[in-house]
Amino acid sequence: MLTLNLGFWQLNRAREKQTLQDLIAQQGQLSALDATALSNNMGNMTTVLHRQVSLTGRWLNQHTLYLDNRQMNGKPGFFVITPFEFETTPSSETRTILVQRGWVARNFMDRARLPDIHTEPGRVSIVGRIALAPSKLYEFNGDEIGKIRQNVNIAGLEKEFNLKLLDFSVLQIDSEKASANKDGLLRQWLQPNLGIEKHHGYMFQWWALSALIAGLYLWFQVIRPQRNSRV
Repeated sequence: MLTLNLGFWQLNRAREKQTLQDLIAQQGQLSALDATALSNNMGNMTTVLHRQVSLTGRWLNQHTLYLDNRQMNGKPGFFVITPFEFETTPSSETRTILVQRGWVARNFMDRARLPDIHTEPGRVSIVGRIALAPSKLYEFNGDEIGKIRQNVNIAGLEKEFNLKLLDFSVLQIDSEKASANKDGLLRQWLQPNLGIEKHHGYMFQWWALSALIAGLYLWFQVIRPQRNSRV
């Protein structure tokens, strides 16, 4: 029966996503990558994605951007993103990664006004979690310019800033050992939600429909004819 098979398909999808969710949780429990380990594993996203990372380098603050219409704790504001330049050892090779530094409220009385974000100059240490490029919201046509953007893509920023960026980003988190807490940014990042409950809901809907169809078939094809034959 089609509806029964669709229920099992949703069950399998839920199991697949649960496996992925467990993998994400396991990645987060592993020891933090340093600059060299990150550089050595850049070609294998499954190895580094969702891993914690600890980097030392400097902010390229002149390239800071503000992603508009982002929410944290139900409040609208900006996600602040800044390229971060770090060195690997022992080669001292310089690499640059885009860091999603945190959330800040927006001034709705003056929408063109940028928030005052403290960015430490010189050599600093940051701690974060490896993530994909910043998520996109309300995609518009045409290239965006200025400090306030709706969306960004890493390839476009490479051309605009004349930088070679890694293909992924870092979600910065607060740490007592890193210089993160002085900038006033909120970093209550949502954990990845793969929608497992949604598949379970669809599964029960399809199976309930299967039970209804089976019940109607039994009534009209078996029980009702037997009752009519006795009259």
